Amino acid sequence: MWVYLLLIFTAVASGALIFLIKSDDQRFLKFLLAFSGAFLIGITFLSLVPEVFSSATAYTGLFVLAGFLLQLVLELITEGAEHGHKHQHTDNEKVSPFLLLIGLCIHAFLEGMPISGNFNPKLQDSLVIGIIIHNIPISLTLVGLFLHYGCSRKKALVYLLVFALMSPLGSGLSYLLNSSLSASMEAYFNNILAVVIGIFLHVSTSILFETEENHRYNLQKFLTVCAGLMVAFLVSHH
Repeated sequence: MWVYLLLIFTAVASGALIFLIKSDDQRFLKFLLAFSGAFLIGITFLSLVPEVFSSATAYTGLFVLAGFLLQLVLELITEGAEHGHKHQHTDNEKVSPFLLLIGLCIHAFLEGMPISGNFNPKLQDSLVIGIIIHNIPISLTLVGLFLHYGCSRKKALVYLLVFALMSPLGSGLSYLLNSSLSASMEAYFNNILAVVIGIFLHVSTSILFETEENHRYNLQKFLTVCAGLMVAFLVSHH
């Protein structure tokens, strides 16, 4: 239960920070994105990939690709909000905050599905920490976009709470399936984790290669990425 509460609280609290920082100051968000992107790709290769491919089937790679392609499809709706992109729109463009929320909710729901009591506890910890760190810049960006699209602060926070509930709901679905089905769920968890790996690979590489203009990294950004990878290593080998 504490895992779900932590996921919800982190998303809501971090999203609320948009009211305390300058909306035109993107320096903090860029460094946060660089750290989260490095951490995501770190735990993906240090924890998730070894776990999935230790019991891989002939179709495991296809599930990874499916997750990668699914994230591409979702970004047609979210326009990159999963990796902190704030796209500015002209007054003539009609952007639906509700449609943006749907895309991000699907993204968060899928990420939460491998989190279950019967899942590898050590790997589950790494995945939960990865989702939490990943959700911080998403929540900041999400609230900023909702305000940009004309939503009130109250409505923006309600939408944020809906988003925050999605990963726990995804985990809840896996728990129900595991409880109601007599068949082994090992293949299910392996396949859904492979999908999440594909999602993480797309999001993390997009962050690392697109957070800086002209794809250039200064020393501070490089050190931030190194810090993210180091924390991922420590979490994966705790």
